[in-house]
Amino acid sequence: MTGPTDPAPPTAMEARPAPDTREGTPGPDPAPAPAMVGDPRTRRLRGIRRALTAVAVLAAGAIAVAALGSGSRHGYLDPRTTDPFGSHAVAELLKDRGVTTRVVTTAREAADAAGPRTTLLVTDPDRLGATQRGVIRSAIDLSGGRTVLLAPTTHSLTGLSPGVRTAGDADTDRPDPGCTLPAATSAGRADTGGGLAYSTALPRATACYPSGGHPTLLVLPTGPTGGDTVILGSETILLNESLADEGNASLALQLLGSRPDLVWYLPSLADSDADSASSDEDQSLFDLIPAGWSWALLQLFVAAALAALWRARRLGPLVTEKLPVAIRASEATEGRARLYRKADARDRAATVLRAATRERLAALVGVPHTQAHDPSALAPAVSARLTGEPRDVTALLFGTTPSDDAALVALADHLDALEREVRTS
Repeated sequence: MTGPTDPAPPTAMEARPAPDTREGTPGPDPAPAPAMVGDPRTRRLRGIRRALTAVAVLAAGAIAVAALGSGSRHGYLDPRTTDPFGSHAVAELLKDRGVTTRVVTTAREAADAAGPRTTLLVTDPDRLGATQRGVIRSAIDLSGGRTVLLAPTTHSLTGLSPGVRTAGDADTDRPDPGCTLPAATSAGRADTGGGLAYSTALPRATACYPSGGHPTLLVLPTGPTGGDTVILGSETILLNESLADEGNASLALQLLGSRPDLVWYLPSLADSDADSASSDEDQSLFDLIPAGWSWALLQLFVAAALAALWRARRLGPLVTEKLPVAIRASEATEGRARLYRKADARDRAATVLRAATRERLAALVGVPHTQAHDPSALAPAVSARLTGEPRDVTALLFGTTPSDDAALVALADHLDALEREVRTS
């Protein structure tokens, strides 16, 4: 058991367990302590408020990011949204031409609404799972209507349009039609080249708006009932902010307005989760977390790390600092003795008493400081300075730990008496 240490070991008499009343001549009154700046409770409450505010801001940011990335009701390519990245303008123009637009958020709703008088627009084919792609593919083959796929990659083309693959990014923003498709020739140049280009070996495919030698618009006949599939490499022509550029409006209206009914399919996270649960029952917890929340958690972690760096303590070299008050030596001794007594650290107290006495005795009898704790060097030199009956100096200076408080007090008295005798000899 160890107790607190002190840079200047006390004498044997000073380190005794102190009584409740102080002894000795009172020293000068200690200097008054400077007033505390601010109430500790007020500072603690202020720190808690700051921490709660930071947590609330981070949580709000995480929720906002997750909501923006979760395919919410009014968002990117949503026909009900009037912001620059919505598609309300093209939906209104189609309405003026007698085309009814219906928004759906699940593959089953989209397949049930598809038919020969319907254009099915899939705004994000790559978000579809295997089950959803199968449902949409069945609708493409059996409905006899038109299906428009916006910027699909090989990931979704394998299930939705076999025989077509991506050919890299388009390198021309507004290519010329380059084909005989009536919708393309009447629209002229359009913003179809800001996305993907495709390649296909299907014999009846119509390829338009080439960029880098590969088309950015494909029209493929599908199914036995006269339907077709339109693969568009960029969704730019449908956005509110770019609908009025070049021939975007004309091309969008002709591709989406060839049938009286338009089913606008916005894949949702709920639909994706349902598909994942039905296709794989052995999923981990992380597989069930939507992609939007993953990004939100990542940003929350980065923000927390930056906040920790901002508020962390700057570590530097140790510096000395004066105490704000003057403490009497007797008070420090009493406090240290009470700590030893409270911790029942008789072994530590005895060790400190003996070590301090040995160092003072070594200086008195001429033993080098390096040999002050060597029994063979110190004990004979101390014994030679004593008079009267022989005493076991080695047991006194290097003995065992006292068994109780009374024995510790007796040890302190004997050490003090030994030092006084050596001083006076």
